[in-house]
Amino acid sequence: MRDKGGLHLKLQEFCDCYATTDYLKEMSTVDSESDMEQGALKWLALAVLHGINSGAEKLSLERKEDGRMHATAKYKKTELPSPGPEVGEKVLNVVRQISHIEGEKGKLPLALGIGDSSIEVLVKVKEEEGEQKVTIKFPE
Repeated sequence: MRDKGGLHLKLQEFCDCYATTDYLKEMSTVDSESDMEQGALKWLALAVLHGINSGAEKLSLERKEDGRMHATAKYKKTELPSPGPEVGEKVLNVVRQISHIEGEKGKLPLALGIGDSSIEVLVKVKEEEGEQKVTIKFPE
């Protein structure tokens, strides 16, 4: 059985690794990653870092019924670079694995260590009518 707890640690390592990069620029390159899980962790880390550093209230990744991915951040309704369908699907799966949210909907807090500090975000998952949405809400 594969250790799912390792994804949480990997996500934190990606946050540390990409903490000083141009988040949006890097996010726009993940759809070309050959390793889907690595691309998903990279996109998720960059999205969290972008949210923290831009003062976002929340960010969302939504898979539409036709498979398209739509990513947004709420501070002033802003589109984020989409991870693309394949990496985006993996992002949705990684969030479920890290948060242990099962079923059509749920929400749980998730603590992330970044550098020498930490942050607790609220992860929400919602699935209905062929669409799936993951939302990460940042503390106020």
